[in-house]
Amino acid sequence: MLQVLEKKKFPTADCKGPQETLERLGDLAQELSAGKEIAGIGISCGGPLNSREGLILSPPNLVGWDRVPAASYFAERFHVPAYLMNDANACAMAEWRYGAGRGTENMIFLTFGTGLGAGLILNGKLYAGKQDMAGELGHWRLESFGPVGYGKAGSMEGFCSGGGIAQMMRTRLLELAQAGKSHPLLEHAEDVSTKEVFELAEQGDPVCLEVCQTVGRQFGKGLALVVDLLNPEVIVAGSVFSRNYGMLCPIAEEVIRQESLAVSAEACRLLPSKLGESIGDMAALTAALGAG
Repeated sequence: MLQVLEKKKFPTADCKGPQETLERLGDLAQELSAGKEIAGIGISCGGPLNSREGLILSPPNLVGWDRVPAASYFAERFHVPAYLMNDANACAMAEWRYGAGRGTENMIFLTFGTGLGAGLILNGKLYAGKQDMAGELGHWRLESFGPVGYGKAGSMEGFCSGGGIAQMMRTRLLELAQAGKSHPLLEHAEDVSTKEVFELAEQGDPVCLEVCQTVGRQFGKGLALVVDLLNPEVIVAGSVFSRNYGMLCPIAEEVIRQESLAVSAEACRLLPSKLGESIGDMAALTAALGAG
């Protein structure tokens, strides 16, 4: 079992571009490894990217990171193997080896955090596709109109991500404001957080509850397609889903039962990430093993 011994972090917004960020990461890695032997380095990053060449290829949340040779930077600086993996794939490998998917042959992992991506473990192997782009379920359009995610209105990421949930809540708050109605979140509508929405939903707030139920239904709708297409044993989801499993899981499972083939739905379990808040760290460590 891999173990996180120590970690450091910093806001990437503090750095001016990819090179400064890589150098800052390298400096931190040097501090952490002082007096120790480095066996390998793992980089878990949102796509698109090319894991074979170790290139980051302009992810939406990393503006200006165009064909950045992240793996070679660390390999040359530390003289050890360095591996770059799509974060959803790295998380899937970590969850499959050490978490809720352990012992399965067919497992799907969904990030369900800032965005929505998936890592696919099929027949006991990671399936990444021709260009490391397999599993981009967030790009699926579930409705003709809805919150925007992955550059597409009504996408699965629009409904099932932290940013998408905040979008939906802001829309509902705008409706309330224009109707002259009050709500606890109206005072900071532009900065509303997913955590606040779910906390108020748990307390019975009807507007927040409606938004959260929409999330659960749309998540189930997307997962029903996954169940019929890939026939997995387990679907594991992290971040927002893990933190709000009790609310979202029953709704999603009901939709899966309604929409999927019965034999496939019965064979599949929907679970929260077992690695929890440490999954990002475990994903990078798994990538360091050369799992891709």
